Amino acid sequence: MNDAILEILSEDSRRTPEEIAVMLDADVDDVRQKIKELEEKKAIVKYNTIVNWDKVQREYVTAFIEVKVTPQRDLGFDAIAERIYKFPEVKSVYLMSGDFDLAVMVEGRSMKEVAFFVAEKLAVLDSVVSTTTHFVLKKYKTDGVILEGDEKDYRQVIVP
Repeated sequence: MNDAILEILSEDSRRTPEEIAVMLDADVDDVRQKIKELEEKKAIVKYNTIVNWDKVQREYVTAFIEVKVTPQRDLGFDAIAERIYKFPEVKSVYLMSGDFDLAVMVEGRSMKEVAFFVAEKLAVLDSVVSTTTHFVLKKYKTDGVILEGDEKDYRQVIVP
């Protein structure tokens, strides 16, 4: 049941335990208990809202930064990743395969602010060998949600 609850909440974190219980044909108290357990063991870390910032009057810039690093003896990539993800500008950090080691997503109020973050905080870290910054020009889809255009429902209608 844990996987089913996680799937439902990952699609829409506003679902109530009562709604989830109906969807799973389960007891609502069992669902509440499972959610509490998942939160306590950090399987559920945070409940998020997806916002299309292009629809409101808030200026900000998102950038994806490719970072090549020298892993530290006995610590690998974890120590440098930790130093990077502690910066408040950093929204996500991923260890990658391929031409670079870490993918870092950063948000700032302007391209200049992001550029200063890269130049003054990120690139100067001891283990960082190089960085390549890519600015996001437009978001079409994020976290599985289409932000632009109409999302069509292709499910077949079932009639009793």
